[in-house]
Amino acid sequence: MNFGIVVFPGSNCDRDVAYVTQTLLGEPTRMVWHQESDISDLDVVVLPGGFSYGDYLRCGAIAQFSPVMRQLREHAHQGKFILGICNGFQVLTEIGLLPGALVRNRDLHFICDQVRVRVERTDLAWTSAYLSQKVITLPIAHGEGRYYADTYTLRALEDNHQVLFRYCTATGQASKASNPNGSVNNIAGICDPTGKILGMMPHPERASDPMLNFTDGIMLFQSLKDLHTT
Repeated sequence: MNFGIVVFPGSNCDRDVAYVTQTLLGEPTRMVWHQESDISDLDVVVLPGGFSYGDYLRCGAIAQFSPVMRQLREHAHQGKFILGICNGFQVLTEIGLLPGALVRNRDLHFICDQVRVRVERTDLAWTSAYLSQKVITLPIAHGEGRYYADTYTLRALEDNHQVLFRYCTATGQASKASNPNGSVNNIAGICDPTGKILGMMPHPERASDPMLNFTDGIMLFQSLKDLHTT
């Protein structure tokens, strides 16, 4: 499975993702400069975390105009996989591949922490290696990670089971106390109706290396690899 990781000016988690896909999983991986116009060789495109274009205007607002975005839309149209992590999630909402928006955290300050999230579905390529309703721990690092959508959009997300990850307690309860940034419905990650496009604020790539004794995130990437090899 060929992975491509888009690199914007200001990206800072691109190499972390490449380490997981190329070194830990042994999958072909290449860095995709934001001005590229051909990504047809890729099966999975990752928009990594960081501060694309310095987060001027708002997070992801300028990245949507990068030349590679036209190809990303075509990639989605072809039913290929797209993963947006943190700033990448913000970019996916800006270009309309995922609904809603990421706005300032509830307490209006940057959060760098480890949080628990509940895996809501295991019937998709992203989560097949997890157990249903499994509580996992992943890092977060964001200032604008509060997911927001209008009532109609939220209802559609819930009715269509497009929420893949939800902030929760150690016992799996989606409570206000377990919500680090004020996201509506404790949403930490969503997919599009096809299940091929995933956006999430927590960083699975930062919880993948066995040397860190912190590997709840690698199963997301492993799920995709298993899909390709079966």
